[in-house]
Amino acid sequence: MAVPKKKTSKSKRDKRKATWKGKAALQAQRALSLGKSILTGRSTFVYPSGEEEDDE
Repeated sequence: MAVPKKKTSKSKRDKRKATWKGKAALQAQRALSLGKSILTGRSTFVYPSGEEEDDE
């Protein structure tokens, strides 16, 4: 059975969790901002449709 050789310190653990949560919070903020701008009509964002026309 695999066992870690040394215990990870609380500061390292907390640092990793803070980084992970910070990245998630940033993405959530960006998504909310994009959604608000689309609703107000001020966005230049174009959502790519799933249908692509191939000229073959």
